[in-house]
Amino acid sequence: MNLDEVDLADNDRFQRNEGWPQFDTLRREDPVHWTAEAAPNRGFWSVMKYQDIWAVDRDTSLFTSEKFVNLEEVDDDLMDIRRSILETDGQRHLALRQLIAREFSPRNLMKNYEGFLRELTKRTVDEALTATEFDFVEKISADFPIQVLARLLDVPLEDTGQLIAWGNEMVGNTDPEFIEHTIDSPESEKYKHLPFRSPTTQDVFDYGRALRDRRRDGDGTDLISQLANKLPNDGVAMSDKDFDNYFLLLVIAGNETTRHAISNSMLALIEQPDQLRLLQEDPSLIASGLEELLRWASPVYHFRRTATRDTSLGGKEIKEGDKVVMWFASGNRDEDVFQDPYQLDVRRANVDHLTFGKGSPHLCMGNALARMEVRLMFEELLPRLAGIDLNGDVARVRSNFVNGIKKFPVTVKTR
Repeated sequence: MNLDEVDLADNDRFQRNEGWPQFDTLRREDPVHWTAEAAPNRGFWSVMKYQDIWAVDRDTSLFTSEKFVNLEEVDDDLMDIRRSILETDGQRHLALRQLIAREFSPRNLMKNYEGFLRELTKRTVDEALTATEFDFVEKISADFPIQVLARLLDVPLEDTGQLIAWGNEMVGNTDPEFIEHTIDSPESEKYKHLPFRSPTTQDVFDYGRALRDRRRDGDGTDLISQLANKLPNDGVAMSDKDFDNYFLLLVIAGNETTRHAISNSMLALIEQPDQLRLLQEDPSLIASGLEELLRWASPVYHFRRTATRDTSLGGKEIKEGDKVVMWFASGNRDEDVFQDPYQLDVRRANVDHLTFGKGSPHLCMGNALARMEVRLMFEELLPRLAGIDLNGDVARVRSNFVNGIKKFPVTVKTR
């Protein structure tokens, strides 16, 4: 793709899976690139190379999350209303993070959740493989993570369908299949006080508050009980809005990232069957090849920061207040870091990818859980498969934020 053809603000291109040639061109020709946007937005800098992305993500004093982390430019008077832990830096961010961080530690997950997750994975796979044709997203990659989230939040399993729908609408707020008024439509202006400019956000808030109110002063160990009954270690109690936005983030992050990581990884194994055969012939490679699958999948294309002062990056002059967007997916295909980056190689060594925000204070809190979920799914699924093939078109989310797959029809043969 020619440089003058690149437009990272065009969601339709990402729905057609055309992000990758744009990333390649920019890494090669303009690794810190300015993209203009339609009003009221003002445009953004795109950071495309691995080392530059890593540098931006680590430096919260120069590149802050406080001005929000997606491309939407939120009005100053609405920032505190909409602010979640993602849009918080410094000690307050750390205090909010530590409320539930222990639950997501590898040690705690191994002790309290791996056995449950293994059985849940088996049930998901058993149910899916009762048919020879099914939608992989519906039966496996969406069904499994949302059941894990239901366990963590201690909510009824019959509510999981609603949680999936809410997550689709929030993350897919540029996709008309998921939301009535997309974020780039004039009608969304009336919802600008709500996260993702989605009217159903209030439904998520109401659902979460009802759970919290029932569990206050209780002895539950689920995530809602911990948020309801713990005081952050900075001594500042969470407001209702703090809780609302924290709960909303859990609903989204606890489902969407793992879902799309599983989908994109399975699609890659179908399209590169030599790698699927390696994992089936030597299942121990699933654990060691996990990081390569996560590099490949790159379920989140980008996160944004905002420059707190004038600075330079990659030879470009960045002004205070400019949006600076870290394209993690591009960094995970950086030829200077990963040899043959478009080759999935489950034997690749030392895969130090950017998928979860490597080395950042905002490192994905659920990264160990996501790793466990992806590993368990493939450990249970792949040995059962004698064959798996696409059985129709793969439909992607219309989004330059989430590298999501909506529909993924497959035909399977079981051993």
